[in-house]
Amino acid sequence: MRRSALVLPVYLPTALLALAQGLLLATLPFHADSLGVSLTFVSVIVSAAAIGTLVTDVPAGALLFRIGLRRSMLLGASLVVVGTLSLALPLNPGQVVSVRVLAGIGTALWGLSRHAYIAQTVDISNRGRSIAVFGGINRIGVFGGPAIGGAIATVASTTASFLVAGLMGLLALGAAMAFIPDDHGQAMERRGTGRKRWDLVGKTLRTHSTDLVAAAIAQLFAQMIRQGRQLLIPLVGARQLGLNPAEVGTIMTVSAVVDMSMFFPAGVLMDRFGRKFASVPSFAVMALGIGMVPFAGSFGGLMIAGLVIGLGNGLGSGSMMTLGADLAPKGATGEFLGIWRLIGDIGMVAGPLAVGIIASQVGLTGSAIALMIAGLLASATLLFLVKETRVSESHRRPLTSATAELPPSPGD
Repeated sequence: MRRSALVLPVYLPTALLALAQGLLLATLPFHADSLGVSLTFVSVIVSAAAIGTLVTDVPAGALLFRIGLRRSMLLGASLVVVGTLSLALPLNPGQVVSVRVLAGIGTALWGLSRHAYIAQTVDISNRGRSIAVFGGINRIGVFGGPAIGGAIATVASTTASFLVAGLMGLLALGAAMAFIPDDHGQAMERRGTGRKRWDLVGKTLRTHSTDLVAAAIAQLFAQMIRQGRQLLIPLVGARQLGLNPAEVGTIMTVSAVVDMSMFFPAGVLMDRFGRKFASVPSFAVMALGIGMVPFAGSFGGLMIAGLVIGLGNGLGSGSMMTLGADLAPKGATGEFLGIWRLIGDIGMVAGPLAVGIIASQVGLTGSAIALMIAGLLASATLLFLVKETRVSESHRRPLTSATAELPPSPGD
């Protein structure tokens, strides 16, 4: 499949839902902080969606086999919309956590089905660029979302920003319904029962345990720094520098401009030179930017730190998804990617929780140091312990067979 064939079924709804989720980046931490709870509970609220995603990743991988890609995408988008719109209701802190978990469950289905769609339909020679563009499209939400959400919250209210985010989610759902083919997968070969597919995953994990453990560790630390920064910057801006939601949103948006500008170069690096050429420097640069955050004594200082973080994150656009697609065994893509995303989502949960818990004990500087260490560990693990997975189709190892097919949706 050509990359242009992904525009309407994958890239367009991804951009819309990414914008919906990006609207919450600047406003949700402020809303959580306004509920009168501790910093630890603020981090729980911010992490709740990732928790929902985490517990759903592996079941979602099996669900793809049973109901198909289209239905998985639509169900996932619907849950995200419901969970987002519910934030506009007068909820107590526990209820806020619940609706964020619901949105996270939807995110697992939505994200995994799109990841599997690309992994099984795009040739390995184009996969890095296709997934990098996919990662870059996700960053569009981070680009426009925080500034828009922060401005809406400052001019109107955080409730208004949640309603706008829900509307964007509905548009994403509509685009997915319109452009994802009903018959996707009908020409694909069924590769046995669900149990056989899980047996294949287990065989892959046993045969290549050393490579996969190293890759999993890198994935864990990578997602810790990526997700943790989304809470660290708003908290430093609000609590240490006294910035309002619009100012914090501006910093995150400008950071995302740099981030988003890097997704195509990142894809070219991965496809032409190797996955490590993008991922290793990515997390090292992010660690440098995180290390600058405690020394940001003003709006401008935090902006500079955000720019460095954005540069690093953009350089790694799609890198961990590409690595997961490369590692997935042929015939069980959905199941394997469910496990792969589970590992990453553990890091996504751990990042904000580490920020909140450490900040409650020793302050936000300690949180920044912890995230910086996570970034350096991700970079070092990828450099020294993870094998390069960019290989030609004619020389692919079993470990890197990722053009797996999923069966057709029942009744399609």
